[in-house]
Amino acid sequence: MATKKKTSKKVAKKAAKKVAKKAAKKAAKKTVAKKANKAAGFDDIAAQAYYIYRERVANGLPGNPESDWLAAEKKLSV
Repeated sequence: MATKKKTSKKVAKKAAKKVAKKAAKKAAKKTVAKKANKAAGFDDIAAQAYYIYRERVANGLPGNPESDWLAAEKKLSV
């Protein structure tokens, strides 16, 4: 009976390791996918730069299109 207990514990331990390894792989894939989705495209940056421009003009702040674009890139990269 003692041998059976040891064997079942080994099997359970091995199964737990396998499940943990599988979960780690899945989490790593999600992280890579999220990073790929975070990359802002030209249209996203242009839209954000436009909103920054509108806010800047509404508040009467100085600036130019280049600074709006750089601010949009910075905001979307975070």
